[in-house]
Amino acid sequence: MSFVFDLAAAQQVGALGKYNQSVQNRNALIKEQEAEAIKKQTEFDLARFDQQFERLTGQTKVATLKSGVEISGSALNILRYNAEQAEIQKDVMDYNSQVAQSQKIEEANFARIRGQIARREAKIAQLGAYARAGESLLRIGGVT
Repeated sequence: MSFVFDLAAAQQVGALGKYNQSVQNRNALIKEQEAEAIKKQTEFDLARFDQQFERLTGQTKVATLKSGVEISGSALNILRYNAEQAEIQKDVMDYNSQVAQSQKIEEANFARIRGQIARREAKIAQLGAYARAGESLLRIGGVT
């Protein structure tokens, strides 16, 4: 009777290992989708930032010209400085996005590794169950 239980246990362990691996693969896909969402959100944020910066620059130019000041000297230096700061801010946003994307990709890779480990552990446990089944058969056959 132990032989039958050991075979059933081996099958169950194998099925559990496959299931755990599929769960981890699903988790990996979710992490990759999160990385893609971060990328798309950053693209959107950068485009919105550009629009807001252009609007602010336009308002500043209009206000400067309305006041009767020419856009030269200090006013021009301020606009140039603002443009440089905007580029720095965009670079920081892009960098932070790339870091977040990399973290999600690493999480996906680790999920796949955990799935492979779960599958291998299940195979090892299966081998143990099959070995116990073999021992049971040997005992039943009178060979010890």
